Amino acid sequence: MSLDRIAAHTLDRAQHASRLALAALLATPMLVEGARASPAAQEAAQRPNIIIVYADDMGFGDLGAQNPASKIPTPNMDRLAREGTRFNDAHSSSGICTPSRFALLTGTHHWRRFHGIVNSFEPSVFTPEDVTLAELLRSCGYDTACIGKWHLGWDWAALRRAGAEPTKAAGYAPGDFDWSLAIPDGPLAHGFDHYFGDDVPNFPPYTWIRDDHVVTPPTLPLTVSPRPTEGMDESRPGPMAEGWRQDMVMPRLTARVVEWLREPARRERPFFLYWPWTAPHAPITPSGEFRGSTEAGGYGDYLHQSDAHLGQVLNTLDELRLAGDTLVIFTSDNGPEHYAYARVRDRDHRSMGPLRGLKRDIFEGGHHVPFVVRWPGVVPAGRACSALIGQVDIWRTIASIVGFEATGDSARDSIDQLAVWRGEVEAARSFHVHNTFADRWAIRSGDWVLIDAADGAHSKVPDWFREREGLPRETTPGLLYDLSLDPGQRNNVFGSHPDVVASLRSLLAHERNR
Repeated sequence: MSLDRIAAHTLDRAQHASRLALAALLATPMLVEGARASPAAQEAAQRPNIIIVYADDMGFGDLGAQNPASKIPTPNMDRLAREGTRFNDAHSSSGICTPSRFALLTGTHHWRRFHGIVNSFEPSVFTPEDVTLAELLRSCGYDTACIGKWHLGWDWAALRRAGAEPTKAAGYAPGDFDWSLAIPDGPLAHGFDHYFGDDVPNFPPYTWIRDDHVVTPPTLPLTVSPRPTEGMDESRPGPMAEGWRQDMVMPRLTARVVEWLREPARRERPFFLYWPWTAPHAPITPSGEFRGSTEAGGYGDYLHQSDAHLGQVLNTLDELRLAGDTLVIFTSDNGPEHYAYARVRDRDHRSMGPLRGLKRDIFEGGHHVPFVVRWPGVVPAGRACSALIGQVDIWRTIASIVGFEATGDSARDSIDQLAVWRGEVEAARSFHVHNTFADRWAIRSGDWVLIDAADGAHSKVPDWFREREGLPRETTPGLLYDLSLDPGQRNNVFGSHPDVVASLRSLLAHERNR
């Protein structure tokens, strides 16, 4: 890629922002702050049902359709790939949970506001100015539901009793909250008509939440059950409902999805279902029938089970004759957890596939994720597409589908990818900023990726893995790779292309300050 093209990306982005500003000046009154629905959005017949399936810590190499050497059976994910388009250059906004979810739902990169996750009992990351996908679609007449892992914060302080303080060993006590009260500032405050889930599988409170109330008050301190079949349980201390089991979470979430799809209203109005899985994130607790079902250990069993849950939902769409009118997007919030290193050694399964790095890293393996789109009759079937895709682009792409015109500062980082999805153009995005934590940044432009730090890893790389893979110990202040020649990021050419480094640093600075 020429330096002229790299420099032109900055100008293209500025012109894109100017066009958005002009559109805002010409906009008619808005249905939600920062956006409006066009006349096309009023015609329900033109609007598909939309389901976003969001896996948690699933690696690029776990999907059988793009890794023939995968030890994990994924027949239902593979079915989506056969019946839709697999995007093999797709990226989450971050290498960790909360930031990627925020970017997907708002069309704005997390790093414009924050970098870390929402911890136990912390407040929402959203502000009143944020326009989520759920708000967008509800204003267009959609029924909206989130069933699964939220991990974007609630106003737990509204339930907390005066003087209650957590301890380091046990966290908050069950009696520290009035569980009869509504929990403000959760999914229902940000566009969802319905929520069902346990917020975060390894964070308290360990109980089901329906809409904005707990279903069963947690009356006990956490006891972990069952023990994970791989890795650590990673469960933070805090209140738990009696009888809570980690291995029942994914099955119950899936059952609720099927129940919701079967409700009569699903045939009366278009719907948006955001189904963020709690798997294969730790604690890795596959149900008994799936234990030992793969050659990839507990993690493989857990993902195999999750694929079966996906199959239940796809079969339900078929049974209800909804599949032909439903857009399904399948992707993951970031790359695989650090247990993936041992999985390479012990199981000969590479969750990261050919990529370097894992969850938390700004090497490709931290954010380069599976991404499959199925929309019968619109998105070509059986296609593998190499266009650069960001999950942050889902917002404007869906807005384009339903005829919703963003105004003001809404979805400031999102790009409409609909023509790419339909196979009408080769690419819509020319660059992508990669970031997890505040001290390390990377930028991708064309085939080049610059890591503007001395290392792209945050998770510790075991010495045996570094030696086995031949990973160099870099000495340059930054890292530069040509992904067309080096997709595994082994050959750092930072020192031999100072002009490319300068151009990419300029582009990164412009985008961060835009």
